[in-house]
Amino acid sequence: MRKIDCDGNYLKKQSVKYLGWAFLCLLFFILIFSLTSYCILFRTRTIGVVEAVGFVVSLVGLGMFRYYQRKYYIYKSGRQGEKAVINTLGHSLSDDYYLINGVYLKGGGGDVDHIVLGPSGVYVLETKNWSGRIICNGDQWQRPGKKIKSNPSLQVKRNAQKVRKIIDASSAFRGFNIWVEGLLVFTNAHADLSISNPSVTIIRLTQLSNYVKNHENNCLTKEQVQKLVKQFQNM
Repeated sequence: MRKIDCDGNYLKKQSVKYLGWAFLCLLFFILIFSLTSYCILFRTRTIGVVEAVGFVVSLVGLGMFRYYQRKYYIYKSGRQGEKAVINTLGHSLSDDYYLINGVYLKGGGGDVDHIVLGPSGVYVLETKNWSGRIICNGDQWQRPGKKIKSNPSLQVKRNAQKVRKIIDASSAFRGFNIWVEGLLVFTNAHADLSISNPSVTIIRLTQLSNYVKNHENNCLTKEQVQKLVKQFQNM
């Protein structure tokens, strides 16, 4: 498989951003806590209003550090899931297939984790590195006793529709009915999935390669695949 990385790696940008904010908040906590402690130990030797405010402000900084740290780990986990997809497909698909990573759709389209282009068709992948009990009923997602706010099935359907519109709008594919399929891929082996009546195709990472190779929505020629690759590279 031939891999192409675009500039729209949303998860990487977000993880770097939150790591930076976490680091700044930790420095802020250490600075304020140290100054407040110094005043108590070596100057006033009592806890007055200023010292109490200092401790409160330092705890706010600590709380912000933990918040940004959690956000960092969430996006880091997402990046690990994307890397697992890249490694799996890279070792199992031939060079007739292209894997485009981190595709940013202009005009408010957002970021697509992966697009697979090859003889068997076009696949838009949404990757989730979630673990634990996950329940899906149609387009409703939840964990035990808790609704999942971000709806992955709606997300992959939106992305697939946007990719389909981009292809349909291209003069190079006028008159061709190229099927675009959205796939929701769970990469974490510890995900306990309970799926009923899904509105999109939901598969595990171990199933992904065979699904792409054997599920022939189209029989695309090498020329058509290369034109598709150029189209998404130039976005």
